[in-house]
Amino acid sequence: MTGYKLINLKLMLDTVGEDSVKTVLSSFSCPLNPDVENFLRFKAIEFARQGFSQTHLVMASYQKEPVLVGYFTLANKYITVSNKNLSTSQKKRLAKFSIYDNQIRSYYLSAPLIAQLGKNYSKNYNKLITGDELLCLACRKVSTIQMDLGGKFVYLECEDKPFLIEFYSKRIFVKGDFTIKMKSPDNFKT
Repeated sequence: MTGYKLINLKLMLDTVGEDSVKTVLSSFSCPLNPDVENFLRFKAIEFARQGFSQTHLVMASYQKEPVLVGYFTLANKYITVSNKNLSTSQKKRLAKFSIYDNQIRSYYLSAPLIAQLGKNYSKNYNKLITGDELLCLACRKVSTIQMDLGGKFVYLECEDKPFLIEFYSKRIFVKGDFTIKMKSPDNFKT
């Protein structure tokens, strides 16, 4: 998986300014999921500035010019898991990477969230990167973050559509109540 360059949207804003960034983002089209397109075009800049999430643009070379082929957005996810319906073995496993609060009988944990993931269908740029490659780039970024901060899990939220659930489930993600979680980003290979 070579030939891709990741650009942090916040750093790009600081370097080239909002007008130039908006020009790049305006070239993004995702007819399969308008929410993915709208987030990048209309929310990603503000979310980056406020520190809610960080978006990473994936660039590739096309006819000797860099083009936007996809993006992913990462954020922190704080999760509370009630002790009520957990088995003893589940409690032991959860206790290894979370904090237990006796007052509310729940576990707290924090993990990176892959909040957005999308390919650019404008001018067939989607053919320059596969979904596997884009997801792998996001997971590798999470793995790098976890090397510095610690952590074992990554969460991914997606629409409850069979093709999306199948795509992520085939790639070591496990469907949960609200999210799809991955056992370890280090295990993800293309």
